[in-house]
Amino acid sequence: MEILNLLAGGFAIVFEPLNLALVVFGCAIGLFVGAMPGLGSVNGVAILLPMTFLVPPESAIIFLAALYYGAMYGGAISSIMLGIPGASTAVATTFDGRPLALQGKADVALIAAAVASFVGGTISVVLFTLFAPPLAEIALTFGSPEIFALMVLAFATFIGLGGDDIPKTLFSIFIGLAMSAVGLDIISGQPRLIFFGLPGFYHGINFLVLAIGIYGIGEMLWTVEVSRGKMSISQATMSLRRIIDGVIGLKSSIKTMLMGSFLGYFVGILPAAGATPGSLMAYGVAKTISKDPGSFGKGNVDGVVAPEAANNAASTGAMLPMLTLGIPGSPTTAILLGGMVIWGLEPGPLLFVEHSDFVWGLIASLYAANLFALLINVAFIPAFIWVLRMPFTILAPIIFVLCIVGGYAPTQDMHDVWLMLIFGIVGYLMRKLDYPLAPAVLAIVLGPLAEPALRQSLLISNGSFAIFFERPFAGVIMVIALGLLVLPVLQKMVRYARRPA
Repeated sequence: MEILNLLAGGFAIVFEPLNLALVVFGCAIGLFVGAMPGLGSVNGVAILLPMTFLVPPESAIIFLAALYYGAMYGGAISSIMLGIPGASTAVATTFDGRPLALQGKADVALIAAAVASFVGGTISVVLFTLFAPPLAEIALTFGSPEIFALMVLAFATFIGLGGDDIPKTLFSIFIGLAMSAVGLDIISGQPRLIFFGLPGFYHGINFLVLAIGIYGIGEMLWTVEVSRGKMSISQATMSLRRIIDGVIGLKSSIKTMLMGSFLGYFVGILPAAGATPGSLMAYGVAKTISKDPGSFGKGNVDGVVAPEAANNAASTGAMLPMLTLGIPGSPTTAILLGGMVIWGLEPGPLLFVEHSDFVWGLIASLYAANLFALLINVAFIPAFIWVLRMPFTILAPIIFVLCIVGGYAPTQDMHDVWLMLIFGIVGYLMRKLDYPLAPAVLAIVLGPLAEPALRQSLLISNGSFAIFFERPFAGVIMVIALGLLVLPVLQKMVRYARRPA
């Protein structure tokens, strides 16, 4: 009952005219920021953080949280409509969202993304409201061995992402891991894999550069070849009936939404994990448990639902360690943490006692932001559909310019633009040769998380791998991961044994 009273007080703060206007404005701006390749929630919050000094801290955090939520919704827009991930959190949405758009089902994909985001966000906020302190304590028990075990579990799902061609999948994973190792060694500081001695490789390969190159430039080159002179990409249509049918059709995806929501929230509360690994893992698990895994990557709605539910749930989960422990759960919450310090608020357990209005106003604003982001997203679907009706001769140059801007924006280095163009050609060739793109992209995301966790764990255990099985959480996760790795191989052997001579 006490929680309900505190939450009611939070809603009273949110529904003040200024704060409500900031929620709507933040969601709308976030939707635009998330849809623009290369921007994403991190850059959006960082750019607009100075504006918050004009309003009280409660209003400031409400605005930035709404912007954060809007950006999570918006990332799916360019992934589905143009095949360009708006942010790293929306890369997994591209795998099936883009094929759906090319089949004339862009509205189905957009509705699925919006509803899944709403479900994932709502479930995560409810969990946040009810179980903040105990979940924070569990997250704190996760050290390097548990993080590495979780990464191994994510890699285990990659086998499913490549279909039955395990060698090609492994090759794709190893290429991604090699790309993730480019730069300076995390312990010795020595340069490694600095190709041709180019200084641009010292800061490593930016994930968005690879993702935009493979899925933006590569997709455009593939479409040019496949279209063979056709002037439009797809005949997308839009009507109220199709929206209703799209929502009703999501009944079969409820289990996938729930799985993505809980998995994304759990990964989100782990310090420094964030929404990107959560969305990628949710996609892998959705394919693993699907009755029709072969349809993933070809336009399966569950392939949109799982990552979108997960990244919105993870974005809320990432706020939990920030508020309760003072440890940011993602790059965006790290910026929010800096804002709280500037506003004179000290994150930690005492924050819930000394500044309860601030905390519960934030929690209530997440409910409101989730609803408004859904309404704004659905309202703009006709405008998004209009993009697909543009002639390809106009759309292709726009995609190309957006890719260039998205590749340049994160580091403002022309080296990354040239690298993005190279990755675009590589992505096009991999697609022609039927190599799976998803495992390479996922490996370059999780590689920088897995490597330090592995090396720190081995330093703790004096080089013994037993540490990954001696600790309860790490041991359970590793056993599940090894089971998932062995299962496809065993299934393939059984099929081969049963095949007639």
